[in-house]
Amino acid sequence: MGITLTLTGHQTDLGGGFVVRRMLPAGVRQSVGPFIFFDHFGPVVQPPSMNTDVRPHPHIGLATVTYLYEGAMMHRDNLGTVQRIEPGAINWMSAGRGIVHSERTPEDLKRADRRTHGLQLWVALPQSQEESAPTFAHTPADLIPELTQEGARVRVLVGTAWGLTSPVQALSPTLYLDIQLAAGQSLTLPKLAEEAAIYAIDQPLSLDGEAVAPHTMVVLNDEGAGLLSNPSDTEARLVIIGGAPLDGHRFIWWNFVSTQKERIVQAAQDWEAGLFKSVPGDDQERIELPPKRPYQQA
Repeated sequence: MGITLTLTGHQTDLGGGFVVRRMLPAGVRQSVGPFIFFDHFGPVVQPPSMNTDVRPHPHIGLATVTYLYEGAMMHRDNLGTVQRIEPGAINWMSAGRGIVHSERTPEDLKRADRRTHGLQLWVALPQSQEESAPTFAHTPADLIPELTQEGARVRVLVGTAWGLTSPVQALSPTLYLDIQLAAGQSLTLPKLAEEAAIYAIDQPLSLDGEAVAPHTMVVLNDEGAGLLSNPSDTEARLVIIGGAPLDGHRFIWWNFVSTQKERIVQAAQDWEAGLFKSVPGDDQERIELPPKRPYQQA
């Protein structure tokens, strides 16, 4: 097993000074397995004056996958879902033909300094499911299977690894692992998925002797097993993502993903015209479309 591509990503300000590290999509690589979007935010301490609420906004053609290391978020959507997510749990929201949601800081955390740290990923839905009915599923932390393997603690967030299968239901072969690798220890990685990548959350790693810097994603080749090592004197955290390759190219504009440009144009028009159902209890404001409309020459 080796590294075929290294992605260093770029920083993006989501507003209010809330900066994320964005690994996917990249100019040289749109996706790894079905994962088409990868944001790492924090760790950061936010004062009460810092507002990082994400107002209601729409999605089509994708599933959002939210995972926290620290902090909490309150999810609301136009299906009527109200769900707090805390560290170790998974929120999986499949947009299908269209959904609207918001993510806000819970009221009980707004009165003092608060730490936040986590990952926000998108999975592109299979072409056959792009127009499926929207759904939401919350899997609490205590239902996520985990094991100790060599020098690592592995949580199987989505998919199957080392004989354990997550209860999170994906619509295509998908792998998402949260791994804590003890200081100075190693983990033998089998071939876990048809496509796979490692993202180093906080410490340097090495894969078969090749260095992997913190906040870096490395896409793996499929040449058998590899040895993942933590050379530091501190526990390292990483995630592995992957799965079956996408069934065709995806167009991405704002919060919309589709195999068809025309479908994205229609979704933008529908949002501008107010045709998406609003979020119950959170319908007094929303995020408007970017000034430049999608595929204006299409």
